[in-house]
Amino acid sequence: MKVGVYINKKHLRDDLKLVERIKNRLFEHSIDCIECPTADVPAGIDVLMVLGGDGTILTVAAECARRGIKIMGINYGHIGFLAEFEQEKLDDAIDLLCSGNYLTQKRSMLDVEICGKHYLALNDFVVQRSTYGRKFSNTICLSATIDGSLVDNYMSDGIIVSTPTGSTAYSLAAGGSVLTPDIEAFILTPLCAHSLHSRPVVFSDSSELKIFYNKEHSSVNVSVDGLVVGEFEGCAEARITKAEYYTEFIVSNKINFFDKLLSKLSKWSR
Repeated sequence: MKVGVYINKKHLRDDLKLVERIKNRLFEHSIDCIECPTADVPAGIDVLMVLGGDGTILTVAAECARRGIKIMGINYGHIGFLAEFEQEKLDDAIDLLCSGNYLTQKRSMLDVEICGKHYLALNDFVVQRSTYGRKFSNTICLSATIDGSLVDNYMSDGIIVSTPTGSTAYSLAAGGSVLTPDIEAFILTPLCAHSLHSRPVVFSDSSELKIFYNKEHSSVNVSVDGLVVGEFEGCAEARITKAEYYTEFIVSNKINFFDKLLSKLSKWSR
């Protein structure tokens, strides 16, 4: 087994000492370990230890999914929904990795196709109004269809489409439901819809969701896992399906989803 270590240096000042500590512990068990200075993970990695917050994990999730690399998340950020272990449990996490007696959990992802390009999202895909410059828009009109049937026409600030993993992120803040990780579904959550009947919709992840936008002289911003990937003007269509790839996390059987949910939401409310 070959282990990579990716650290968000914004959260960690003594990152060199921490990497050496991890390397030495793994070396004692004859496990190769290298530091990954950027999100471009080197070839040959089997497990990537990610030390940071949720955003740090999201920066490497798509690449790890495409290459079948397992992620072990250690929370050095604020809330840390995606990280299985808190920073004070780093030694326990290393021991679990060395023992090989860990469990893994596969998290479904979105495949987003827009203007001929494909993007992978572990958390969510968001299309929303432009909020700056000459293309500023107060609201935008979006149409959503699932398997060809119209769901609704949304006069709103935008739409969030999230996985069960992402249901505890932006979608939750916008009023969406929490989905447990094992549910084979996605959730469509409107942003500040100007209609009382426009509500979040949970739908099967085997379905095809399409979002249409058609309005001249204004634009929409599109982001995937919090990263803006483009600004689209005029007529645009996004096609969202379940990706063929999964993000695979190393997990502990000692951590219950609902215990973790309550703990993280309590931290969020502080």
